[in-house]
Order: sequence, then structure tokens, then C-alpha cells
Amino acid sequence: MPPTKPKLTGKTALITGAGRGIGRATALLFADHGADLVLVSRSETELNKTAEECRVKGATVLYDTIDIAEQG
Repeated sequence: MPPTKPKLTGKTALITGAGRGIGRATALLFADHGADLVLVSRSETELNKTAEECRVKGATVLYDTIDIAEQG
């Protein structure tokens, strides 16, 4: 069988809560499938780790520490 192209190549996903739990798992899965990522989380240390793991998988990653529950 010929190798298959990742299904999310050319797509960008915004993932909240990317520092841990379901958000982290989603970021890693999307990176495995070729997506570029915009990651946000409240925890800078955990977010940095997730971003680096996604980059190792070949994803282009933008990330920032944000609390989306805050009202401006």
C-alpha cells in the first residue's frame, strides 16, 4: 500500500486547554495527522511542553498563555 497523506495537512486547528488532559491529547493527535496548531492554555509550563511535542511531530505551532474564561 502507498503511504497515505495525513488527513489534516493544510488545515489549522485552534485548541484551548492544550496544556493538559483532553486539550493536550487533541493537540498531539492533530499534529500526528498533519495539522498546524494554535494552542492556548492557562499553564505556561505545560503549554510550552505540548507545543514542543507537537513541533517534533512536524506541526507549525503558535501558542499563548490565555485564560478564555476571563471577561475583558
